[in-house]
Amino acid sequence: MRLLVVEDEEKVARFVSRALEAEGHAVDVSIEGEAALEQVEWVAYDLILLDLTLPKKGGYEILHHLRKQKCAVPVLIMTARGSVDDRVKGLDLGADDYLVKPFAIEELLARVRALLRRGGSGPAPLLQADDLVLDPAKREVHRAGQKIDLSVKEYALLEYFLRNPDRILSRAMIAEHVWDIHFDTFTNVIDVYVNYLRNKIDRGFAHPLIHTVRGVGYVLKP
Repeated sequence: MRLLVVEDEEKVARFVSRALEAEGHAVDVSIEGEAALEQVEWVAYDLILLDLTLPKKGGYEILHHLRKQKCAVPVLIMTARGSVDDRVKGLDLGADDYLVKPFAIEELLARVRALLRRGGSGPAPLLQADDLVLDPAKREVHRAGQKIDLSVKEYALLEYFLRNPDRILSRAMIAEHVWDIHFDTFTNVIDVYVNYLRNKIDRGFAHPLIHTVRGVGYVLKP
């Protein structure tokens, strides 16, 4: 998933973004409000983590603007402002969740997972292509009953493929959803990781799932 962390405290932003990246997400960081709104206009984010106290444009103002523009991206407020009035105001303006600093990173990650499910409290559905199964809740991958160990990026890449079966994914699309805004599109990193993934989920099995579309990108064909 592609996430945006809007946080002006560098240590907090770095701590949160690293934890989210360890979960396999692509994470962008913005340290002030106006820049965050500009990023939301041209990047399709799956979730926004929003501080309230920001330079130039505050969190409440950002949230109000997003909802006024009919932006339905889930927003998780993370702030030191923990009064009941602040919580009520944030939720009334359209926030999907509200977390008060300081917080345990495990709780933040759990809330992020819940919001990304978008379906409330039910378990995340299995993603499957033939005999390959990815369990988002357990973060486990099996093929033909055999457990496959993947790195964080390999897992994120496979999840993106499984959420888009039979769809040709260009390198630019993969970069946007699996890597962050600072990714160098002129490198061959994507091709390298696709090969890593193929070696683990295709090699030694009955038939390959990931195929190259020359000059365009890749496609997962169940």
